[in-house]
Amino acid sequence: MIRYALAIAAIVAPAALPAQATGDLAAVQRHLQSITTMTADFTQTDRNGKVLTGTFTLKKPGKLRFQYEKGVPILIVAEGGALTFIDYSVRQVQRWPIKNSPLGVLLDPGRDITRYARVVQTGNDRVVSVEANDPKHPEIGRITMIFARDAAAPAGLALQGWVQLDSQNNRTTIRLANQRFGGAVSDGTFKWVDPRRANTR
Repeated sequence: MIRYALAIAAIVAPAALPAQATGDLAAVQRHLQSITTMTADFTQTDRNGKVLTGTFTLKKPGKLRFQYEKGVPILIVAEGGALTFIDYSVRQVQRWPIKNSPLGVLLDPGRDITRYARVVQTGNDRVVSVEANDPKHPEIGRITMIFARDAAAPAGLALQGWVQLDSQNNRTTIRLANQRFGGAVSDGTFKWVDPRRANTR
């Protein structure tokens, strides 16, 4: 389950690319900057073909939640400057700082994507693929994000999902559906029950 948390934390992982954003990379940058809230259904597939589903919620600045389907005892939340991975089956909570983390580029519209990613040609004019990785943190692996051109979405793009390869080349695929942008999202969405103390955080 920790690998799933790393996959999510690495939605956009740093890669050295100092050039100014142009073309599709600039469009991706505008898309990330334009999002205020986003909700979607997600399907997660691991290297063994195991499939989990759930709902994804994003609210800027700095809030994110992956709520897995009923029966899956894990939760991933970003709030209060940290990414929190909660495993209710073993009453375990792990936290990583969001600041200067790969997740920061998604949650902080001020980050410059040209420092983290490059466009990968797909041969499909309707699809924009962006690959990112952080040589300083090989344990995060490599992420390829997929966007579809959509005039109704922020900056004309909609995130469709991503594929993550970890340092052992284990593949995790996240696919998004029913993406909704700009809707009202309560801050209470990002509260969670601490299994160590049974308190709402």
